[in-house]
Amino acid sequence: MPITKGFQTLVDEAMAQVTTHSVAEVQALLVDSAVQIVDIRDPRELEREGTVPGALLAPRGMLEFWVDPASPYFKPVFADESKEFILFCGAGWRSALATKTLQDMGMTNVAHIDGGFAAWKKAEASIVTMEEHKAESAARKGA
Repeated sequence: MPITKGFQTLVDEAMAQVTTHSVAEVQALLVDSAVQIVDIRDPRELEREGTVPGALLAPRGMLEFWVDPASPYFKPVFADESKEFILFCGAGWRSALATKTLQDMGMTNVAHIDGGFAAWKKAEASIVTMEEHKAESAARKGA
């Protein structure tokens, strides 16, 4: 069966319908408690490259399940309507599609980072290793 709509068309359509923030915009928002950065990359990428400080790790394959209160996998953090959830992936394609999907599910407080983690690294923005992320998460839970 031939593909009638390729990935690039899907990404382009999503990009036209979602809010996209630059790395610089997101860096300025990192101190805002009303913003939650969400890393949707898979565990191998996280182990290899690290992540953004304070990022919530939500694998792309589980995102819809974690967001939906009717799902047995629901994560209450996603029910906080006072937060803006800013997603990122490796290059901005998966996060554009994921942001569009979350909008289709009814979320209005969701956006993504233009260029993803590649753009984040290129801008020499802060990165933490997974060991540092785990320690940072444990410290937040203990606070």
